[in-house]
Amino acid sequence: MQTFVQSPTDPAFVQNPYATYARMRAMGPLVRWTDYDMACATDHATVSAVLRDRRMGRQVPGELAPAADPARAGFDAVEAHSMLERDGADHARLRGAVLRSFTSRSIAGLAPGIRALCHDLIDRFPAGDVDLLAVYARPVPVITIARLLGVPEAAAADLLRWSNAMVTMYQARLTADIMAGAEAATADFTAFLRDHLATKRRKPRDDLMSTLIAAEMSEAELISTCILLLNAGHEATVHTLGNGVATMLATGLQRSDAAAVEEVMRFDPPLHMFTRWVHQDCTVAGAEFRRGDRIACLLGSANRDAAVWDRPEVFDPDRAGPAHVAFGGGVHFCVGAPLARMELQIALEVLWERCPALALAERPVYADVYHFHGLERLMVRDASRGGVF
Repeated sequence: MQTFVQSPTDPAFVQNPYATYARMRAMGPLVRWTDYDMACATDHATVSAVLRDRRMGRQVPGELAPAADPARAGFDAVEAHSMLERDGADHARLRGAVLRSFTSRSIAGLAPGIRALCHDLIDRFPAGDVDLLAVYARPVPVITIARLLGVPEAAAADLLRWSNAMVTMYQARLTADIMAGAEAATADFTAFLRDHLATKRRKPRDDLMSTLIAAEMSEAELISTCILLLNAGHEATVHTLGNGVATMLATGLQRSDAAAVEEVMRFDPPLHMFTRWVHQDCTVAGAEFRRGDRIACLLGSANRDAAVWDRPEVFDPDRAGPAHVAFGGGVHFCVGAPLARMELQIALEVLWERCPALALAERPVYADVYHFHGLERLMVRDASRGGVF
């Protein structure tokens, strides 16, 4: 296995990680990324295999559990009960409880509200150049998740702030200040949810939070699950919508059909690295791994594999090919994928319907948020009205 050196916070990498991924794939299906001291799966076949391998998982092997760090105790306490970080029976139990509310019928029932929300947000676009992330891409998923959970939409600004602070803990640029901000956000978010859970216990409603309470999760599991649904569902959808709109405006391919949404996810996905712990000794792509090793699945690299897609660096909503890996795979496949797909399709459809002459007002710049991949802002104008919405 060859080694590779690349800072994930290097500005050139942040703006275009795909050139680096191409070099990594050329070195083989597995490379050791020295900045992480971790083996990385680079191509579509290997990433797909690792994601589905039951000898691996998200849960840290017990004997390797790190010592408690007081500086991140609150955040780690939430993570410890998250289904994203659990395997086996615990993961299946928590995931099953969520899936009981994520039925195709219940998700379809959200569509009219999402569509109305998109129209309302566009009605309130300010005059002149606007940051589409701030006025559209961020509000759509956070308000949708608030409605799904059954918490007040008026809390959307707080939910967004807490979510943004907490997900920075997954980024390569982690600092003491970022950690402190995440701890404070975790405390505020936990207190908010604890109050609402108490209310739902007294007066259950037809919402996800009430359904989870009925599933008899522990208080810690309820809080962790609600936080996960907001953080994961919001962060990924914002990045995907922003990346997708920027790509479509740059290529002139303003589409909103299901195929276009899948191509956005393949071409410029919101999450580029997802890791697995090795639970049982195994061989992957000819390399030996032992219990306690880690393998990083480079989702952004796998989705640009030229062995799978013709001209993968080209955005082509009409292309054929296998499923992308932007939603992960295996037992940890994104539980919110159907909702995310519907949100993206509706948000794009309404945007192109209402703003057919939308244009970029400045070159989009990606934020330094790896392992995520999304824009700092997306400045646009309505060319048909001289920049006035």
